[in-house]
Amino acid sequence: MFKVTLADRPEFLAGDETRLREIFHPAKHRLSLNYSLAHGTLPPGHCSKRHALVSSEVYYFISGMGRLTVNDQVTLVEPGTTIYVPPGGQQFLDNTGDTDIEFLCLVDPAWRMEDETILE
Repeated sequence: MFKVTLADRPEFLAGDETRLREIFHPAKHRLSLNYSLAHGTLPPGHCSKRHALVSSEVYYFISGMGRLTVNDQVTLVEPGTTIYVPPGGQQFLDNTGDTDIEFLCLVDPAWRMEDETILE
């Protein structure tokens, strides 16, 4: 078993300008996983940078309201929304609400810096 608490994970500003806390990453935690899992936030009125990953992603939205754009397809996000982003999907998140958007992001295969391209 391997236990992590979110408060113990350091927060950092990701390349797309969301704030992330890495929960699990197989290269850092010596876990038998193919994916990485992170907790993210985006403040009200902010928009992440358009970016693409070599890996697929699954977003699960915990709180807040906004719009996620993937390859020019726009969908509203709210608590409980789950979205799959295919490998290479050009994406960005726009917080249209008045509170932080909070989400979990699963990347498979696990996130690597060299696999992400910031497009703006």
